[in-house]
Amino acid sequence: MTRLAEGRAGSPASILGIGAYRGSQVVPNADLVEAIDSSDEWIQQRSGIRERRFATPEETVQLMSVRACQEALDAAGIEARQVDAVIVATISHLMQLPAVAPAVATELGCDQPVAFDVSAACAGFCHGVTLAADMVRAGSATYALVVGVERLTDLLDLEDRGTAFIFADGAGAVVIGPSETSGIGPVVWGSDGEHFDYIRQREDWQDVLSAEQPGGHFITMQGSAVFRWASFSMAKVGLEALDRAGIGVDDLDCFVPHQANMRITDAMARAMKLPASVKIARDIAVQGNTSAASVPLALHRMVADGDAVSGDLALLIAFGAGLAYAAQVVVIP
Repeated sequence: MTRLAEGRAGSPASILGIGAYRGSQVVPNADLVEAIDSSDEWIQQRSGIRERRFATPEETVQLMSVRACQEALDAAGIEARQVDAVIVATISHLMQLPAVAPAVATELGCDQPVAFDVSAACAGFCHGVTLAADMVRAGSATYALVVGVERLTDLLDLEDRGTAFIFADGAGAVVIGPSETSGIGPVVWGSDGEHFDYIRQREDWQDVLSAEQPGGHFITMQGSAVFRWASFSMAKVGLEALDRAGIGVDDLDCFVPHQANMRITDAMARAMKLPASVKIARDIAVQGNTSAASVPLALHRMVADGDAVSGDLALLIAFGAGLAYAAQVVVIP
């Protein structure tokens, strides 16, 4: 059998830098309640959201991605030309072809890296972290950029009582590269396609485009069903990720779940029996649910606010449409 040449030697992988970009329009609950016959009190009780960030027309998926990636590169001390891979996790880049990742890479000044999009909804960023870490370990990349980015307002029906107050816009990015010891634990990921319709686009594009009056491309969600699934099923996934990383809940410093709903976050924390010493990300209160951008934005805020410091162990867990999920323990850079 012919022996093939080996690629570059692999290395343990870690997150080296974090960046973020938030939609510049701050939208309080009061701005949305009339259209959905609701109240600020009801929204906060149901979701924990006080306000959210919406993008302006100029704040495109590409612009927000580039801004977040550049901050992550600066934090890591890495130049764009050193990046071998750019992975963009998004469901709201509305040009289906081509992917937005190559355009992001070019604008950043990367030197023809592999660049592709990942469509795993709210779990997309954690999927991208896993792919990038595996590339570094295997030697097919030295440095990789992973960005979760959404302009969900393009898919949002502001008269839908079940979704209008939930979703928002922004981007969060990390640089992943070689390190002396592993800073990204084994992933626990999967999907439950039997319930793919819990969160979905209301109509597929063929139906939308064939209608006399195109419309209906909005996100729809079975909120109660999603709450039950995430609150109870995802705690088991989080505990398994801790076990695979070789640590227990008492070793954990930070819990950074997908910012879907404050009640879901609280239910997971109780089910996992997290000690009071574990800091819990609650970015949703002022950002809203940004799907693939949710986890990196929440992580970025924890670092910026001093709730997560270099060397801390953080459990990342994301879940959403598909129903797709992923969880891993990471070391804060």
